[in-house]
Amino acid sequence: MTERHCIMGVDPGLRATGYAFISSDGRDSEALTYGEVRTDSDDELATRLGVIFRRIRELIREYRPAAVAIEDVFLANNPAVAIRLGHARGAVICAAVECDVKTFAYSAKHIKRAVVGRGGADKRQVEYMVTRLLNIVNAKMSSDAADALAAALCHANRELSAAARGAA
Repeated sequence: MTERHCIMGVDPGLRATGYAFISSDGRDSEALTYGEVRTDSDDELATRLGVIFRRIRELIREYRPAAVAIEDVFLANNPAVAIRLGHARGAVICAAVECDVKTFAYSAKHIKRAVVGRGGADKRQVEYMVTRLLNIVNAKMSSDAADALAAALCHANRELSAAARGAA
């Protein structure tokens, strides 16, 4: 039997950072938990980043993932959006580093391709495939959490599948 690993997926955002934990052996995966870290838009940037950092650190300490898969910064039409995303992403990476967990960055297109089969998939397609692949039934899930599950599945498909093939 192939060893299972806990993987954390993160969809960073300043308003809402999606997170998810899956257990996977590279072939079979199951959702452990998922949700989002929400911040108050009335708070200062540093306060919001602190909320993200502390909550992600708590989750990492609780679930002890072998890896954190995070969506990479994309080039937005609005540079301010990309900068805010980068701040949130930095808070998540710092939490992972503090907990000695290695992070892996994947582009949104790579994540969508790994889960849906094509890089141009829309949010509904990602949500649908994540629920199908993980056998999640009748669950209320934000698109941020679905994207985090997709990032975790992308990592499982890439890293654990390659390890399982090498062990066979």
